[in-house]
Amino acid sequence: MTSHRHISYLLGSCALIGLALTATACGGGSPSPSSTSKPPAASSPAAGAGGNAVAEITTNWEAFFSAKTPVSQRVSLLQDGPQFQSVISAQAGSGLASQASAKVTNVTVTSPTQATVKYDILLNGTPALTNQTGTAVLDNGTWKVGVTSFCSLLALENGGKVVGLPPACQSG
Repeated sequence: MTSHRHISYLLGSCALIGLALTATACGGGSPSPSSTSKPPAASSPAAGAGGNAVAEITTNWEAFFSAKTPVSQRVSLLQDGPQFQSVISAQAGSGLASQASAKVTNVTVTSPTQATVKYDILLNGTPALTNQTGTAVLDNGTWKVGVTSFCSLLALENGGKVVGLPPACQSG
């Protein structure tokens, strides 16, 4: 199977999986010394509303990529998600939608409202894309998949072009 077909299959799984392919385009960089696989203390300024930032980011990121998560919930887990409702809905109906998932391997909270997420994309539990990097953002008290990461993924599927992508991806 070619890389392009892999990308299309993965994107069809939730309109999210291609995020995995944007490792360098999504603000990865080297992990900071504060990188941790352990959650920061709840009193950390980066902790989400009443909770543990790393745990919430991990849970929400994996739910966003899960075919078992209802489309409405996936939309709520994406920054500016309502602008992408039709894209997420359309791609969620793909034949491979039930086979894709993500496994977060590391979260580095880089500011009170942003984090770098390292993760793998799995297809039927088998790693399809490993060591990927994305961005999570704190939006109205909830850690979400960053729209820039999502748009980079959609552009990748579209041959690197933003033309034809949702308007939210074409601005800025």
